[in-house]
Amino acid sequence: MMRKQAVTLTDAAAARVRSLMANADKPAAGLRLTVRARGCSGLSYQADYAYEAKPGDERVEDKGATVFIDPGATLFLIGAEIDYQEDALSAGFVFNNPNETGRCGCGESFTVDQGLAPAG
Repeated sequence: MMRKQAVTLTDAAAARVRSLMANADKPAAGLRLTVRARGCSGLSYQADYAYEAKPGDERVEDKGATVFIDPGATLFLIGAEIDYQEDALSAGFVFNNPNETGRCGCGESFTVDQGLAPAG
């Protein structure tokens, strides 16, 4: 039985990932997602080019886009939907994450239940 993917991508997010990979300075395998301890709420999402899979990465393929999730970020991202939105002032990936229990006022960082939070 196949297990459910850790995250899903909207059509807009998948199109943006495909575009980023097609226009990268050097061939990239996909987008790498990590969660870092920073920001006023404690955690922040980070997306970078992935030039190869690293040991323990969760590989997600959705709508023709490939995303690698860092092993330390998987628990925080399970069940999340990743969207890409543009408006007159900003453009970027938006995480609709059921694991978030709060966000800072500026939207740059988030919190999770203490049982999921990294030891500090």
